[in-house]
Amino acid sequence: QVQLVESGGGLVQPGGSLRLSCAASGSIFSIYPMGWYRQAPGKQREVVAGIGSGGSTSYGDSVKGRFTISRDNAKNTVYLQMNSLKPEDTAVYYCNAVPAWASWGQGTQVTVSS
Repeated sequence: QVQLVESGGGLVQPGGSLRLSCAASGSIFSIYPMGWYRQAPGKQREVVAGIGSGGSTSYGDSVKGRFTISRDNAKNTVYLQMNSLKPEDTAVYYCNAVPAWASWGQGTQVTVSS
């Protein structure tokens, strides 16, 4: 069973940057497309970025041009570089396969506020 552990969140001012990390257990990590999801209070969880096993990427319209997803298969880790953060990016961020099939981790809180 794959376990996912997210880290790197925090409080940042508008316009700031954060880099999230997601460490996955299990050697099967490298063969699956992975994604970053987020859930804001009172809203449904949404996928914001995805990366294929070969490195192809896709982004939601709200983060395109500001967020960059990457992965290191040797380390079983996926990253999300978030730049030009906005208050509406405030949410708990999770990683999972795309489509999601693994158990959700605890997520990491990102708060964008002045």
